[in-house]
Amino acid sequence: MSELDQQIENRRAKRRELEASGIESYPSEVDYDLEPAGVHARFGALDADRLEALPAEERQCRVPGRVRSFRSHGKTVFLDLHDGCERVQAMVRKARLDETSSTLLERLDLGDYVLVAGEVMRTRTGELTVAVDRITLLSKALRPPPEKFHGVTDVEARYRRRYLDLAFNDGSRRIFEVRAALIRELRRFLDSEGFLEVETPMMQHLPGGAAARPFVTHHNALDLDLYLRIAPELFLKRLLVGGMHRVYEINRNFRNEGISTQHNPEFTMLEFYWAYSDYRKLMEFTERLLSTVATRVLGAPEITWQGETISLAAPWARYTMREAIAGPGGVPADRLDRVADLAAEFESRGLPYPAAVDDPGHGCLHGTGDEAPEGWYGHLLADLFEHTVEDRLIHPTFITDYPVEISPLARRSPRDPRFTERFELFIGGMEVANAFSELNDPEEQAARFQQQLAQRGKGDEEAHRYDRDYVEALEHGMPPAGGEGIGIDRLAMLFTGSLSIREVILFPLLRPREGDE
Repeated sequence: MSELDQQIENRRAKRRELEASGIESYPSEVDYDLEPAGVHARFGALDADRLEALPAEERQCRVPGRVRSFRSHGKTVFLDLHDGCERVQAMVRKARLDETSSTLLERLDLGDYVLVAGEVMRTRTGELTVAVDRITLLSKALRPPPEKFHGVTDVEARYRRRYLDLAFNDGSRRIFEVRAALIRELRRFLDSEGFLEVETPMMQHLPGGAAARPFVTHHNALDLDLYLRIAPELFLKRLLVGGMHRVYEINRNFRNEGISTQHNPEFTMLEFYWAYSDYRKLMEFTERLLSTVATRVLGAPEITWQGETISLAAPWARYTMREAIAGPGGVPADRLDRVADLAAEFESRGLPYPAAVDDPGHGCLHGTGDEAPEGWYGHLLADLFEHTVEDRLIHPTFITDYPVEISPLARRSPRDPRFTERFELFIGGMEVANAFSELNDPEEQAARFQQQLAQRGKGDEEAHRYDRDYVEALEHGMPPAGGEGIGIDRLAMLFTGSLSIREVILFPLLRPREGDE
């Protein structure tokens, strides 16, 4: 028998002994006054004299919590009770206990949930403490808390058993409290600006609104294959057609793609659409949104990322994609207009060609032969930006004017038809937001869908499908609008200083271990 198995058996034996003594291991009712955090809230500001001056009945308190520490000093035992937020010390003098409480104390284990009843006081060292008269068992822990969780050394185990991570790593709960506050303040801001929160389908006939591979499911009653949502965009824009001119959704999306420190197949996005707006207005709006939310959640419009303080106060830097490649990316501006020059940059840097450039042997890549097929320029430029610039954008930076080929739902720029009125926001070297002036011309949208179908025909599994119903909706008239998506998980990473997306998702997707089923 392993040491762990022996500990489990010892705990089970204690349970049997308690129940033989008439002590329930999992009672159904709990009458309590304050959790540990509540004890501190009510009595924490009182010193020993002021606490002692309170009427005795006001100092009496019943406090539930998990036993996180157990220290025996002769005839006195000290317990640390935790509620997930704070701890409070319980001082147990064995001589003061009744027989039931004494029986329980002798069989108490770390991880057990108990209720202590007694008088709140301060010890000689000034620590707020409950002087215990009675102990009640609330839940017997049959497994011991793994010691590794105290040192936070097994990262994967923390993700697999998030309940232990939360129970024994105080910092983990703080991350998810910040995440919850972040979402709450995003809602508050949008609500105050007249946006209406809505819900759109998570199972769809056609996956749309983003370039991504979907997950496929099947509806048995209709005998119908469906796709899990990769983005709510096309449904939200249908609402613009319907006259709901300011809408948002905090949505779960699913993309059948790789896993990394910045990617999880199931993730959370905020998407909002604003009639009579455009990508310029959205940049100003985004500056105001995120600086306001940071101030409300963190106390100031700034975050700390890998030891560096990043200000979210406006204004933020703005570059076109070509300006960024020629500036931070260090590529001469005169080498960003021709496919052959872009290809030469790929060759000199040893970079792989993007998947859409499916025939790198074409003479046009090297300045000879036929003209490059439509779309190659945009894919080469965007990939070059990703390789040379993206991870350098630590402070908030808007990158604008994305190529048409990778922006099938964005309005074309009147200044240069190769590009669109689109921006992405980068903070901490990560893309945090994506937005554009919406394409509302149904005929151009249909043509863009046809171009995407051509890319799918060449093997691009992430290219957009043709959504006939969406084109028909546009034919009824959609007002000029701006739309934006903000990654909640990545924003939570920035707000909490977490270097992996798995730190800010309660239950990230992991490969099952052998025997889990």
